[in-house]
Formats: sequence, C-alpha cells, structure tokens
Amino acid sequence: MDKNRVKGKLDDAAGRAKRQTGEWTGDIKSQVEGATQQVKGKVENVWGRVKDAARDTKDELKRRQRTEDEAIAKHDREEDVG
Repeated sequence: MDKNRVKGKLDDAAGRAKRQTGEWTGDIKSQVEGATQQVKGKVENVWGRVKDAARDTKDELKRRQRTEDEAIAKHDREEDVG
C-alpha cells in the first residue's frame, strides 16, 4: 500500500472530525477547513491507488516477460538437444 493512501485516509478522517466539530459548534471556518482537508485526503488516497496500480502493472509485465524468456530458453534448449 502506497504511503499516499495512508496519508490520504488520515487526512480524510481528520478533516471529517474537524468538519463535524464545526457543525456541532456552528463554526463555519472549521467546517470549511475540515471539508477542504477531507477533499485533500480523498485526492491523496486516489493518487496512492493510481501509484499502486501502476506498480502492480509494472510487476505483472515483468513477471510475464520473465515467463516468456523462460519459455524461449526452454524451447532453445530443446532445439539444441533434438
């Protein structure tokens, strides 16, 4: 899990708490700050997911390439023997 996802979840939760506290107390400034922090957290979480997906795709491509290379090497060895 990417560190941006963790940070995003923390910002989202902190922003939600700040916004909720502002709603309870009638403090508009806290409500806006909390909502802003929530949005920031959600965006950061999405960015972390994108990075995770890119990393997973890269790893999968490497795995496939390794498998293909192994198959080619096996085929070459069989041709040399046969």
